[in-house]
Amino acid sequence: MAGPARLTTHVLDTMHGKPAVGMRFDLAMVHGDHTHHILSGHTNADGRADRPLLEGDSFHLGGYELIFHVGQYFERLGVELETPFLDTVPVRFVMSEEAHYHVPLLVSPYGYSTYRGS
Repeated sequence: MAGPARLTTHVLDTMHGKPAVGMRFDLAMVHGDHTHHILSGHTNADGRADRPLLEGDSFHLGGYELIFHVGQYFERLGVELETPFLDTVPVRFVMSEEAHYHVPLLVSPYGYSTYRGS
């Protein structure tokens, strides 16, 4: 059994080799060229949102965008960059079935990776 339909996220700071604590993120539903803001939050001590971003009655199929504020995060940590590269990292994805969607982000000041996790 796959469990309840929900959306979760997790951010790992690959520069420091640890969870990204206190990173701001925003979630929006995407309709063509338009977005509808759903929520904002910060990652906890494990680099995760405190609860699922969407579940139950708030879970709907469709296109979404998670925006991670990585520049702000690294600046807050005191990472001095000669030439800042990443500011925000937008991740657009489609939820096409009632399932658990986990969108992790592995990030450094100069690059990132994401995938559909479990």
